[in-house]
Amino acid sequence: MNLPNKLTVLRVVLVPVFAVLVLYSFLPYHTVWALVVFLAASLTDHYDGKIARERNLVTNFGKFLDPLADKLLVITALVCFLQLDLADVWCVLIIIARELLVTSIRLLALDAGGIVIPANKWGKAKTVSQMAAILFILTYRSVKELMAFTGSVLPVEIVGTALLWIAAALTVVSGVIYMKQNMHLILAEK
Repeated sequence: MNLPNKLTVLRVVLVPVFAVLVLYSFLPYHTVWALVVFLAASLTDHYDGKIARERNLVTNFGKFLDPLADKLLVITALVCFLQLDLADVWCVLIIIARELLVTSIRLLALDAGGIVIPANKWGKAKTVSQMAAILFILTYRSVKELMAFTGSVLPVEIVGTALLWIAAALTVVSGVIYMKQNMHLILAEK
């Protein structure tokens, strides 16, 4: 297994670690550590693709697992946010529905002829917007935790919610584009 694929696998391994840190408030500075883990996982997303392209190490395994690892990380964060009342259920459902739809289309392509569909620029923009929204919320919560502040800073919370809805909107746009580009796979399925 090459280095980019190892980084992608590391991102998958970090997902349950992140979930534990976000959800178990009895752990000291749990949100701060969750932020660090999420940031590390997000950086593996940046570097696995960069290294793969620069060193000509792009593989079908990486093309398939990389977006799946992103989905696992984002969906885990959003479900944890639901548990903590930090995200709107409709926003999360929109994002999860799109992710399942795109993954299904990717599986159809694989089944139809071993075609691995890489992420396009809209999918990458969607992922960046989702991760940015999650990082913003985690950073806000970490600062509150470090300052032992239990109150609410409404304008900051509104920005976090707005960023999640922007990510959901980009998620819908990228999903529609993805469906249009791959409609032939859907129509060919009998």
